[in-house]
Amino acid sequence: MKIKLARSEIIHFVGIGGIGMSGLALIMKGMGFRIQGSDISLNKNIERLKKNKIKVIIGHSKKNIDRATILVVSSAIKNNNPEVVIAKRKKLPIYKRGDMLSHIASLTKNIVVAGSHGKTTTTSLIAGIFSKTKLDPTIINGGVLNYLDSSARLGKSKWSIIELDESDGSFVKVSPTYSIITNIDREHMDYYKSMDTLVDLFREFISKVPSFGKSFICLDDKNNKKLIKESKIKNFYTYGINKKSNFIIKDIHQSKYYSSFNLDIKLPGSKNNNIIKNIKIPLLGLHNIKNATAAAAVSMSIGISKDIIKRGLKDFKGVQRRFNKIFNYRGVDFFDDYAHHPSEIKEVLNGVKEAYQNEKIICIFQPHRISRLKDLKKEFTYSFKKADEVILCPIFTAGEKLKLGFNYYNFAKEIIKNSQVKLYLVKDQYNLARFIKQNIYGNKIVIGMGAGSISNWIKELPSLV
Repeated sequence: MKIKLARSEIIHFVGIGGIGMSGLALIMKGMGFRIQGSDISLNKNIERLKKNKIKVIIGHSKKNIDRATILVVSSAIKNNNPEVVIAKRKKLPIYKRGDMLSHIASLTKNIVVAGSHGKTTTTSLIAGIFSKTKLDPTIINGGVLNYLDSSARLGKSKWSIIELDESDGSFVKVSPTYSIITNIDREHMDYYKSMDTLVDLFREFISKVPSFGKSFICLDDKNNKKLIKESKIKNFYTYGINKKSNFIIKDIHQSKYYSSFNLDIKLPGSKNNNIIKNIKIPLLGLHNIKNATAAAAVSMSIGISKDIIKRGLKDFKGVQRRFNKIFNYRGVDFFDDYAHHPSEIKEVLNGVKEAYQNEKIICIFQPHRISRLKDLKKEFTYSFKKADEVILCPIFTAGEKLKLGFNYYNFAKEIIKNSQVKLYLVKDQYNLARFIKQNIYGNKIVIGMGAGSISNWIKELPSLV
């Protein structure tokens, strides 16, 4: 979709406080557009916007768009939102975030990262590599990069590094120069209805990569294999531990503080195998090694040297909500992680178990969205096998009004049975604090997991215990 925008337009972001929406708003403000927005409550993203002199109104009301000429709408916003309703009545142009992102991406050579899991970390790793070069890319990420203290940055070059959100299908509107597909998992089925529909859309997405660009697809993922097998266009490289990959991960070593691996590169037409030895990243888990491999592969393909790639990965400063240490209590480290899907929980716990072999792993889990829990109930019950104990919090509904359809206590018992863990139910963050005070000591590690309010619960624990 081609969008023609004049600098005189007043662009109103409905749901501007979301990580993706706030990042896009910052970029467009930096490009000279007149930006404002609204959301239901204050958060750090909104504080960041206000520091950049972007007007943000708390609460949704038809009065908020009195002067607006264009609306950009978050995928979380419903059609009965009062600002959307009045905009339709006034016949204002209304765009999804993906539409506007497509416009921004079309102005640059770009690297776009898509997939069900690992997008934010992979995007951040690429940005970390670029930071070691003279290239100055525009960055639009789904998480706050620690070295920027922001999820977005307007660069001065013709490059952009963009994370795409696949939740509403709008990611296919972006035309990539280079693309990465980390994996394709059963997620957002309230929109897609079937895995076939989801895989078909990813197939459409990689078909948009031009002949002078390239897609990078993880060959370890079963749905990616299906995507590759059924794709008529073969303009891609593969990566993973699979020995048939073009970028093969070998010789993995993991510790508490870093992971290391070698990369064996086998590209069509190359006579000699190319190996990058001893790549180090300050991240845990095979999933992050794969994310780093994707970042290295695309960086090599655009001409960045091996030495710069290795330095960029080794010096990576991290991204918020991705296994970040928050505090220590009685000698026990507490971490915060965004994992909210069964596959993500398994990957994080696998990495932690490998690195923390002598500590008991305590997982504080807050399910995110009733629709996700209903769709993946069985998968969730098997996700905690590498944990020793699970503290199960109430569901963060994210505004969903759906009925759960099953007994939550019985769900907890299924986790105990299928993951072979001890489990404790808590009713709120104060109940959680009391449990922590009474039970957490000794040789343990605690990880808060979820996409809702659990991050704030973990950060506020020191003041409650």
